[in-house]
Amino acid sequence: MRTTLQTLAAEGHRGGIDVRLSLHSDAGSGEQAFDGAWFPRGRDLAVELPELVAALDKRGLRVERFTYPLDAWSPAPRKVVVGGRVVRTGGFRSMDPGVVCLTWDGGTRRADLLVVPPETDVITGARALRLCTRRGLPRSPQMVMAAARSMPLPQVPGLPYTRAV
Repeated sequence: MRTTLQTLAAEGHRGGIDVRLSLHSDAGSGEQAFDGAWFPRGRDLAVELPELVAALDKRGLRVERFTYPLDAWSPAPRKVVVGGRVVRTGGFRSMDPGVVCLTWDGGTRRADLLVVPPETDVITGARALRLCTRRGLPRSPQMVMAAARSMPLPQVPGLPYTRAV
């Protein structure tokens, strides 16, 4: 059994970089397809997970267990220490590669987060984070990501065309 101790800056993020996360205010209620979304910067849970847990702590959600799809991530330690407390992890081959699961309150509350693949462009990733705060989403992470990709790119107005005489 390996335990990883991750030292984070006081705000809980490496180098002052914010964790890209959206979360419903009623996360864990089971009323929506996803309780939020997470847009990690890489697939190494030893780096990404402590930041996610620290960001959730700031929102009042004290994660006790984190489960993830084995095939989508690099191997993670069974326990991760964040802010002086232990978060247990577990990887499963049967999980959808586009979802991770958090539990808290002694295992009585559970939240499913859509995972925006780290290789996703920033605009599409931001759209997916925003979409996951809406109700009525399909339960398929692939459909949510397709919806985020299908929105037109923002248009920047060009300079007025002038013709040299």
